[in-house]
Amino acid sequence: MSMLLRTLILLAVIFLSACSTNKFMVTASLPLFKGGIVAINHESDLILAEAAMPPNIEMLEALLVLDPENIQLRSYGAQAYYGYTYGFVEDTDLERASNLYYRGFKHGLQALKLLGLNEPLEKISFERFEQFAATLEKESVPLIFWTASCWAKWIDLNRSSPSIVSQLPKTTVLMNRVLDLDESYHYGSVHIFFGVYYGSVPEMMGGNIKISQSHFDRARAINKAQLLMTDVLQAQYLERQRLNRAAFHTLLTRTINLKEPLLPELALVNAIARKKARLLLKKEDEWF
Repeated sequence: MSMLLRTLILLAVIFLSACSTNKFMVTASLPLFKGGIVAINHESDLILAEAAMPPNIEMLEALLVLDPENIQLRSYGAQAYYGYTYGFVEDTDLERASNLYYRGFKHGLQALKLLGLNEPLEKISFERFEQFAATLEKESVPLIFWTASCWAKWIDLNRSSPSIVSQLPKTTVLMNRVLDLDESYHYGSVHIFFGVYYGSVPEMMGGNIKISQSHFDRARAINKAQLLMTDVLQAQYLERQRLNRAAFHTLLTRTINLKEPLLPELALVNAIARKKARLLLKKEDEWF
């Protein structure tokens, strides 16, 4: 065996060993990261939660450097960027929020490519995208949901760009797949998505108040009225659209004042919902 061949073999062994070590480190870290998600979801103090989330996101990014094709990590990435941006950035810095939602979307998109999406989003037809979505299985529901959520929010914050807004129907393809596979995921949040989707625009542009209401009602039935964001988003999008000031006010004040025990794993999202409700009530006179 020549010296060159021996050297190449040795380098290949070292490279493969390094790759294996990296993946082992990432696999070993996943339970810790998952535990961090559980812990942060139980946190009701918004100041503590806001401080805790960026280090977790940075740790996730570091793990992805070691294992960039880890679909689970990509899914966590989409979820983390969405949660942090919606809870702590969007209300004060729309430009930064847009950038962060896009980063979350890119993590999800990379995972979808690993699952077989082999055409660029800007080129793939609606029908081809539907065909791809139909191949996704139930274990991919978290990835599908958080990818579509980041994508839709990024689109919403870039409404002045026709090329970006034209992508919105494809987010519904992913969310319809979530409906098909597990409508109860994350306390029925896919129904909240469609409640917002159909309730936020006039009927001449595809909105439908009855369909919107039915989705909010279904979400509330699934989460047993434990997810306060259901009421907040119904007030913000559906009630504002149909100019129902009384319902807008009632939903938001109920969110703020509700004292009965709620699920501890929803502590953070419900604290964010109360913060959002207070901000929206300040706009009541302006909107109505």
